[in-house]
Order: sequence, then structure tokens, then C-alpha cells
Amino acid sequence: MKKTFIGTVISLKMNKTAVVEVRRKQPHPLYKKLLRRSSKLKADTGDLTLALGQKVKISQTKPISKEKFFIVTEVIK
Repeated sequence: MKKTFIGTVISLKMNKTAVVEVRRKQPHPLYKKLLRRSSKLKADTGDLTLALGQKVKISQTKPISKEKFFIVTEVIK
């Protein structure tokens, strides 16, 4: 099963790689209050031109490098 996430581009300083921040809400194990959590994932951009702050959809793929396991599949906004 391939995982897909929607996140925001927060860094474009590497060649053909974007750092995407994925935010989610998760309940506290005991108190059940919703907590905001975020993950920074490195995604391969291929030949797409992205800008900071854009919403993108990323999907899991085979490992591209040591830390890159995702590719940008589409630009949402």
C-alpha cells in the first residue's frame, strides 16, 4: 500500500529535492485532546518547478537516496 500525503513546500535548497512539511492532528493517548504534529519529508521533484509555500501531493516510492522515499505527484496550489 502506497502512502500519499498533502503538505507544504518549506525548502527548495537541494537539486531536484523539496522538503515538504506534512501536518496532522492526533489525539493524546490519555486525555484525548487533539495535538498538532508535523513531519518533514524529502521528496523528489523531477522536472517540476515549485515555489515555497505551495501545497503538493507526495506519494511513497522505492528509496531514491538515503533519506528520500517520496516523489511529488501533483501541485495542488
